[in-house]
Amino acid sequence: MPAREMRMEMFLRALLRRDFTKAKAHLEKLQKMAGSDEWGRGYGKAINGFMSALKDNDTDALIVQLVNEHDREKAEKLLEHFQGILEHEFRDEYEKGYYTAWVEFLNAYLAQKTLALKK
Repeated sequence: MPAREMRMEMFLRALLRRDFTKAKAHLEKLQKMAGSDEWGRGYGKAINGFMSALKDNDTDALIVQLVNEHDREKAEKLLEHFQGILEHEFRDEYEKGYYTAWVEFLNAYLAQKTLALKK
């Protein structure tokens, strides 16, 4: 598993436990890995949004709904949708970074064994 995907999984686990101190440390490492170009800024925007929404428990946020509902089917549909967006040639680097973060997050989310038990 590539380093960034492994770090995303650690970030997700910290978020699921609501351990925002650990999540912030993982978030900072993820941002460093993503870089500061347009792609990296889009990626950073997404992961910062994940953490902010969960910290604030913003029930309107997609990420909060996913984490609270443990809905694999919804996550799988979103993953498919975001992967499709990444295939669009007209997307700029910022958008590609943003949606890559979502794809990596959803892959990590779906890889969690505890979620496999809930349908």
